Amino acid sequence: MGKELIINSTEKDVEIALLEDSKLVEIHYEKLNNNFAVGDIFLGKIKRLMPGLNAAFVDIGHKKDAFLHYTDLGPKLKSLEKFTNLSVSGKLTTAKLDNFKYEPEINKNGKIDQVLKKKQDILVQILKEPISTKGPRLSCELTIPGRYLVLTPFSDIIAVSKKISNPEERKRLHLLIESIRPKNFGVIVRTAAEGKKVGDLLTEVQMMMERWAGIQKKMKGAKAPVKLLNELDKTSSILRDILTDSFNKIVVNNAEMYQNIKNYLASISPDQVKIVQHYKGKKPIMDALGVTRQIKSSFGKTATMNSGAYLVIEHTEAMHVIDVNSGHKMATTNQEQAVFNVNLESAEEIARQLRLRDIGGIIIIDFIDMRNPEHKRELVKAMRRFMKNDRAQHTILPLSKFGLMQITRQRARPEVKINTTEVCPTCNGTGKANASILLMDDIERDLNHILQSRPKAKLKLFVHPYIEAYLKKGIYNQLWKWYFEKGAKVKVYPKADFGLMEYRFYDKNDDEIRLD
Repeated sequence: MGKELIINSTEKDVEIALLEDSKLVEIHYEKLNNNFAVGDIFLGKIKRLMPGLNAAFVDIGHKKDAFLHYTDLGPKLKSLEKFTNLSVSGKLTTAKLDNFKYEPEINKNGKIDQVLKKKQDILVQILKEPISTKGPRLSCELTIPGRYLVLTPFSDIIAVSKKISNPEERKRLHLLIESIRPKNFGVIVRTAAEGKKVGDLLTEVQMMMERWAGIQKKMKGAKAPVKLLNELDKTSSILRDILTDSFNKIVVNNAEMYQNIKNYLASISPDQVKIVQHYKGKKPIMDALGVTRQIKSSFGKTATMNSGAYLVIEHTEAMHVIDVNSGHKMATTNQEQAVFNVNLESAEEIARQLRLRDIGGIIIIDFIDMRNPEHKRELVKAMRRFMKNDRAQHTILPLSKFGLMQITRQRARPEVKINTTEVCPTCNGTGKANASILLMDDIERDLNHILQSRPKAKLKLFVHPYIEAYLKKGIYNQLWKWYFEKGAKVKVYPKADFGLMEYRFYDKNDDEIRLD
């Protein structure tokens, strides 16, 4: 399976598209001023305790207090509190836990007001980003993630990814990690560690210990709320989590980010530096590489498949509901097999849609009814296979007697919502439009207005692809006519997401020339 990462970087945000076999499967947006990402570690302050919810609200600097439930405190809470207090006061001068004496574990069925106090400082990590009206969700079970391993302070547990199925490899990794892990630190072995040498893993352990030491150093004299550890930016964290040998291309349009990604890859996977490409084309990168078209066709209430079958995706307050419809092209020679084929195709598309939209919570799927028990079992197996590459934790239940499939999927970030419907650029929603024959007159009028103040300007004109073709039609086309008659130097570029009557002028610095 070939994988590609397409990165569109602007001054305000970064848009990241992940393609598998040229098909869009994930889309991520990151605002460059986002201060609250999953994995960030804060020194927070308890604002209030809620015994009824068995939870606390913590001030970490967000406009909404963050939520910390008792079940996310972890058994080693008292040891974490001791480490925090000693580090803040300056009495603890090392991040190593070799000689650190553990405190007794807390009762897993205890009450929040028995273990925490109001206005108490507490070390926390963001578990879920702010979603809708809710603030971030927190955990006191801290993790320092790397590409191959995850370091867990105040733990002695070594856990190997279930996706590493070879018993001998699991045993090798377990013994290897046991020999290199720091005392009183647990380690989670990620799937990417399979087959790696001790030197690679030891280097990563040392790197993660440096990050932990940085947290401890920042805590000295700190006043809550304060951020102690920045999770990697979205681009680097995606590379860290999903980069494998199957990646064959990373394309980025920003020169600085291109260099940063090359440097980052040089540190974690030198052999793959060559797959990074700097896009320098005139068209927007997402348009040029076909991502915009896939976004437009993949979002919205319905998703249509090649066979003509389609999905209807509905969102309610409690869950997402997906209805599978066969369309009008379903074969009728073998009805039972045809229904099974449509359900299989739909299952693959549903797995893609869940990743693409980052849909979390409870998902109910109404497949087309099947009578054959073997087909039902095969459909569940296929769904599990299609969702194997989904990094979010999920559970898939067998079909119920009503033919419904239930899926629960981890929700760590707000769902990706892209409105693919557009206000008609021709009529602006009124239902009436100016005569299309006047479009060239409008463009020429604006061009004349620009030339009055910028007679020698080099201009760029972005239009719908059909209009671009019209302007460039013939040897003595409209562009030549403008040049000879007005001295206007205009280059025309197609914009796939423009309406037919939409156009915009830009100067040579790519700044839009507004005429209203």
